Amino acid sequence: MEETTKDISAEAEKKEYISSARGCCFVDTAHPSNPTVNQQNCCKLSTFNWLRDYSDTITSKINIAEIRFKNGRKGFFSFQQEMTLKEGELVAVEAQPGHDIGIVSLIGDAVNLQMKRKGVNPETTEFNKVYRHARSTDIEKWFDAMKMEDTIMHKTRVFAIDFGLQMKINDVEYQGDKTKAIFYYTAEERVDFRQLIKKLAEAFRIRIEMKQIGVRQEAAKLGGIGPCGRELCCASWMSSFSSVSTNSARVQQLSLNPQKLAGQCGKLKCCLNYELDSYTDALKEFPDTKTVLKTKKGTASYYKTDVFKKLMWYSYDEEGGSLLAIPLDEIKKIVQLNKKGKLVDDLETYAEDQEQKSSGETDDDFHVASYQ
Repeated sequence: MEETTKDISAEAEKKEYISSARGCCFVDTAHPSNPTVNQQNCCKLSTFNWLRDYSDTITSKINIAEIRFKNGRKGFFSFQQEMTLKEGELVAVEAQPGHDIGIVSLIGDAVNLQMKRKGVNPETTEFNKVYRHARSTDIEKWFDAMKMEDTIMHKTRVFAIDFGLQMKINDVEYQGDKTKAIFYYTAEERVDFRQLIKKLAEAFRIRIEMKQIGVRQEAAKLGGIGPCGRELCCASWMSSFSSVSTNSARVQQLSLNPQKLAGQCGKLKCCLNYELDSYTDALKEFPDTKTVLKTKKGTASYYKTDVFKKLMWYSYDEEGGSLLAIPLDEIKKIVQLNKKGKLVDDLETYAEDQEQKSSGETDDDFHVASYQ
C-alpha cells in the first residue's frame, strides 16, 4: 500500500512539472473516454484541428505533424507512414544535435493549412524527423531536465552580473536529452557574451545557445496580470505578435496617453488591434471630422464621436459652452443641406443629448462612450 501511494505521488509530481513547464492539462489516461496523453485546451500553443471529424478531407495521408515545445516554440516534423500519432502524445524528434521531446499539437490535413498560413512550403522545406514515441527513459530524462531549468536560470543571472553584462536572462529551455540548453535573454544593446558562454559550458557541461528575444516575448514568458484584471494575452493564448501603432488608438477615439496605452512590456498594448477593424468599417459611414455644420445660429465644429451609438458631438464656435450629441443620419442631412447652400435653424432641434463642457478640458480628455 505504501509503495502504491509513493507511485501515485511520484506520478502527480511528474504531471505538476510538465503542466507548469510545458503548459499541459493532464487527464486520467486509464479511463476509456480519455485516450490521449493530455488535454490541449490550456496551452497557448495548442491548435484546434477542425478537420478531425471530416472523412472527405484534402488528402488521404499527411506525414507531417506540428510539434510544440516550451513557451513560444513549435515546428513541423515529418514522420514515417507506418507511424501513428495522436494529438497530445509525447514524441522524440530530431534536434541539432541529439534529440528533443515534444508534444504533438496538430496532425492530419489541417497541417497543410497551418503550413500555408505560416508560409512553409512542404515541397522545398527539409523537415526534421519524428524518431519515435517517447519512451519512459526519454520522459524521465526530460523531467529531470525541466527540474534544472529554474536553478540554472538563476545561476546564469548571477554569472551575467559578475561579468557586468547589460542583459536580462528571461528563461532557459533544456533539450529533452539534456545535451543542450537555449538561454533566452533581452538586451537594449549588442552584448559580447563569449565569456559567459564559456562559463556556462564549464559549469553545466552542455551545449549553449543564446537567443535574444524582444520585450513582448519577454512579457509572454514571465506572465502577469493586465489592467483589465485578466492574465496577459501574450502569456495565455497569443503565440504571434502584430505591429501596433498609435493610429489604432486614434481610430478608436482613445486619448493618446502613453501610460494608458502601454502594456507591461512597455510597448503599445496588443489589444488595441482587437477592435480596430470593427471601428475602421464603422467609421466609413461617418463624414469627415473637418466638416463644419452651418446654421442660422452660427457654425459648429466637430468635437468627438461615439462610433457604435452613431453619435457625433458638435459645439458652436462662438459659444463653445456645451456639446450637442447629434445622430449620424441627422448629421448627413445637415451636410447635404449645407452643400445646397441651405442653413438649418439650429442644432438643438436635431440633438439627442446635451452636455456641459468644462473650460479646462481638451480634446484628448474625451473618450468614446464604450471605453469610459
